[in-house]
Amino acid sequence: MDRTEPSFFAGEKLRPHLVTLMSNVGTSALMSRALVLSCVEIPWLSTVRVKADGSMEGLDKLAVRMHSEEFRQGRVILLAQLLGLMVALIGERLTLWLVAEAWPELSPHNLDFGEK
Repeated sequence: MDRTEPSFFAGEKLRPHLVTLMSNVGTSALMSRALVLSCVEIPWLSTVRVKADGSMEGLDKLAVRMHSEEFRQGRVILLAQLLGLMVALIGERLTLWLVAEAWPELSPHNLDFGEK
């Protein structure tokens, strides 16, 4: 996928499923919290904003200006925080189901959220 496309953030694939589960307001709150937690590790993410529909604004502009590895690391941290919050709020099973809905090519048997 072209890094300049607005939907390159993996959380965008989850967003429609989250909106179905918790509305735009809930999705926006969840994404906002993931972003705040991510800014602790990746300070440049503080320039990104979450819109009312839960989508991220500003990531596409950063993608063009930043070194690709640094940008990739920020996206990974942001997605990890989002998944961690989902597990904490809705549980591992529902999170796995939503991930499988967003990425049907992934095997749920290969996913591990650190709980054994």
